[in-house]
Parts: sequence; structure tokens; C-alpha cells
Amino acid sequence: MKNRILLAALLLQVFVIVNAQEVPGREENVAYIVTFGAQSLPSWGDDDFSQTFFFLIPKNYPKPVYINVYDPEAGGKLDEMNGKWDTRIKYSVYGGKEAFSNKEARGVAPVKNYRSGTLLASKTFDQDPDYDEKWYSFGPFNPGDGEYVEELGGYVFKIVCDGISGNDGNLYKYFLSIKANENIPVEGGNAFTYEYSFRLKDQAKSLAHLYPFLDKDVVSIKVNTFDFDNDGNIKLYSNAKNGHYVAISNDNEWVESQHLIQDVERNKSIDIQLFKFSGTNNDMVMYVTNQYNVPLPFFAIPLGGVPKYKYKINISVKSDAK
Repeated sequence: MKNRILLAALLLQVFVIVNAQEVPGREENVAYIVTFGAQSLPSWGDDDFSQTFFFLIPKNYPKPVYINVYDPEAGGKLDEMNGKWDTRIKYSVYGGKEAFSNKEARGVAPVKNYRSGTLLASKTFDQDPDYDEKWYSFGPFNPGDGEYVEELGGYVFKIVCDGISGNDGNLYKYFLSIKANENIPVEGGNAFTYEYSFRLKDQAKSLAHLYPFLDKDVVSIKVNTFDFDNDGNIKLYSNAKNGHYVAISNDNEWVESQHLIQDVERNKSIDIQLFKFSGTNNDMVMYVTNQYNVPLPFFAIPLGGVPKYKYKINISVKSDAK
């Protein structure tokens, strides 16, 4: 219970400062979320052609909310063609019992009950110029339609994006809003995922940030990356780590690296920084687990703020006394 109270306090601290939520978050400096069609090859940068995100609404929030999707269709200017446009993408919004609490919903693969909960809305897109670089809104949803999660201090909605056919790449963004087709932030909103499929910015020497949250019981973590294309380096920063190297993956390859966690790093977000060498597009996947192989959440807004390394300065004094 003490840990739940601390987590809720951290969330409240972030909410008061930021009061907004978009995915990818501004602090992350990631270009887009990416989901490929089910007939694509994983070597294009998506290991399982499905992406789940959760949106958190504070328990006392009084207004209906919307989940806005930018460029939801799969065949426009932002998307990645593979031969010809033939991809269909389905978005599904879930609330109610087990939308979040079901274990498979918080996994790193679309297996068994990852679509748990009550289906509130869904829509399938193919190549549709009406939504190319435009917004589509799911909602309105009353906050109480989500699943109440005590340790998060609010109601949680889940949105699942599945590439149900084709082999093209769909690039898109989310925004939690109080308006349809207009991005007005939900005060206190946040978003998180347990496996992140994303596109890095198409800029040489760009720097992206991902913020996994470590609770009080984390002793060590494993950082898993897929299809980074050996295109740079990845480092881990916290108030106790100043750029620990993370193993990097080649094309169509999973790699993992293990890192011990100190007391001062717990109940905080850490900062995984991805430095990209080239200016070419690069789609990839990442997830982080604790010592029990339980996935940890990436929050779009780092809980407790962006971590800063605390330098330790040791001063020794030489005595001239005889």
C-alpha cells in the first residue's frame, strides 16, 4: 500500500507540472508510433504487428474524454510502402474490468487476452486520403468507463492498434483530449506502454529518450531492443548512472543487456537515450523487464521528472603533521 501511495503521489506531481498528454511525448523526441501489417517481415522494424497503449484519467476528473489519432490510415505521406498499399489497420478502445489488470494486457506480445476488457469503440482503416495527416477521434468516453486502478489513482483506458493485413508500415500519434478532432489536454492525463514500437527521427545525430518507471522492488533490469540496425548507441541515465551502455541490436535481431539497480533509482523513471548516427528512417522495438521478467511501463511523461545524474565529489586532504 505504501508503494501505491508513493506512485500516486509521483503521478500527481507530474500531472500538476505538465497537465497534458500526447504520444509520443515531447520529452521523448520520438517521431511516431509504428505498426506494420500482419504480412510484413519483422526485419522492417516491427516484431509482432500490434501496439498497446494505456491512457490514465485522474479519478476525480469530471469531463468526457477523447483519444485522438493522428494519421490513422495506412497508405499516406507519412506511411512506409512495401510494394503497393495493401494494409489494413484496426484500432480498438477498451475499458471496464481487466482492460488493464489482465496480465496479458500488460505483456510484450499480442497473445491470449491482450484485448481484455469491454470494447468501447473500434475502427479499421486502409488507404484513406480523408485521414492522411489528419485526426480521427474515438469517444466521448466518461472517465468511469475505464478500469479503476487504485495504485495509479485513476481510470485506465486501453487502445490496441493491430496490423490485420498487408505489409506496409503505419505511422501515427495519439493525443488524450477533452475535444474531438482538437487537441485540448486532459488535466492530469498520462499514457504508458509496456512494449514500444516506434520510429526514430530521420535526422542524423538525433537523440531520443524513453522513460521506464522502476518501482520499489526492482533489483535489476533487462533492456531488450529489436532492429536498431546498429545505427548509433544507446545509454542509460539516472541519478546514479551517467551513461551506462546498453546492448544494441542489428537488423532483425533481439538483444538484451542487464543492469543492476540501486536504492536511489527506485520509485523513479530512468532515461534510456538513443543516439542515432544516420539520417535514414529506422523503426524499432524496445521493452524493459525487472528481475522476474515482468515488463515495466514506459511513461510518456517521466514520473518524478527527467532523471539527473548526481555527481559524487570526494575530497581528500593531505596532512603535513609529523
